[in-house]
Amino acid sequence: MIKGHGIDAEELSSIERAYQKNPRFARKVLTPAELRRFEELKGKRRLEYLAGRWSAKEAFSKAWGTGIGPVSFQDLEILNDSKGAPYFSQSPFAGRIWVSLSHTGNMVIASVILEEEDES
Repeated sequence: MIKGHGIDAEELSSIERAYQKNPRFARKVLTPAELRRFEELKGKRRLEYLAGRWSAKEAFSKAWGTGIGPVSFQDLEILNDSKGAPYFSQSPFAGRIWVSLSHTGNMVIASVILEEEDES
């Protein structure tokens, strides 16, 4: 059963401005494992990664029904599987989490679906 669905869209330029204004911004948004991957990336891909994690965590908080605050950026971790697909490796939700990230031009879009296991 679907518990929640959240969508977030973000302009890459707004994330870039936040990061340029305060380089600690990445440490606020990314967990240590995510930060290690972020630091390996270069150029636009690095910015897309940061913006994608921001957007996916915002989408999760919307699906969860709380917004960021009751659930923090550090409560949520999104890694990539062996094929490169993102997945939540850490969250307060016990069920299945579906996540999709898309980048185009100056935009990143994230969709998160929270699915509870059917107990019937």
